[in-house]
Amino acid sequence: MNGPDGTVVAVLLSLVSTAGYAFAAVAQSRLASSSTGGRGALRALLARGQWWWAVGLNAAGALAHVAALHYGPLTLVQPLGALTLVAALPLGAYCARRRVTRAEWRGALLTLAGLVALVSVTGPAAPGDALTLREALFVAGATALLIAALASGSRYGALRGGRRRGQGLGHAAASGVASGVGSALTQTLTAALARELPGGAPAWWQTALVAVLISAFAVGGLLLSQASYRGGLAAPLAVVNLSNPAAAAVIGVALLGETFRAGAWGWLVAGVASLAAARGVVLLTAGAGTAPETPAPSPVVATSGPPLPTPRTDDSAPAAAQAPTPAAVG
Repeated sequence: MNGPDGTVVAVLLSLVSTAGYAFAAVAQSRLASSSTGGRGALRALLARGQWWWAVGLNAAGALAHVAALHYGPLTLVQPLGALTLVAALPLGAYCARRRVTRAEWRGALLTLAGLVALVSVTGPAAPGDALTLREALFVAGATALLIAALASGSRYGALRGGRRRGQGLGHAAASGVASGVGSALTQTLTAALARELPGGAPAWWQTALVAVLISAFAVGGLLLSQASYRGGLAAPLAVVNLSNPAAAAVIGVALLGETFRAGAWGWLVAGVASLAAARGVVLLTAGAGTAPETPAPSPVVATSGPPLPTPRTDDSAPAAAQAPTPAAVG
């Protein structure tokens, strides 16, 4: 299906993918807010039906995204996928029974603009290129070390007291990197199954190894995103959506011979877009801490002494009755 009909189908599938990812992110965020952590957190998570609904929604979003790429170009599908953040922000606020703050809206729009600009200049120039088996194994090993560093850095920040502001962004970045690398490895697996892998067709066990690596990065990315939502929804989701295409772009430029579109202007656009997206994440992180909370009790009620007597208008009452007796206190 080509032409206008294919474009319409691609847009509809992209919106379905966006909805699936947004609902999954909100579900994961609510699970994270009710999780107590600890060694048994993963086992408790796997025993909850809401977690498996989130997994199913993520899988449905991924399948719809792949189908959309079959009917429409990457330059159309990827920016529509960036709407996940804009959809998840009010949805998460509605579930939390609060309003989206102005800082969060500004942050979401800045992040969205930066992400769309990045995708427009860093998309693959030659679709179909795939990593060789040796390159795939090298990328998998380097990515595992990077994910470990990001996850440990986020855990160290949490121990230092970054409960709300910035906590989980390391896990979010690691999740996006895992997903981006998983996509690159999927291209390698597809080429291997079609016997079109650069360097010749691999042995069956090599193809199976790539499939296992893809599964590991997919599961790892899902669990890392779950951990990132303990510090909120909007900022971690923005970082996940940014680090995913960034990882794919690094692989494309470093190993697949791709480059930024529009030459030097492409590099400039990518730099400005990165700054805008980073500013958006900062606003989302700060905006998460400005949500309306339950008002604090009155300072008079919080004082430690006995309550002050209520003034009486009856001047004929005895003076002793106007002061509380020790037995009446408390």
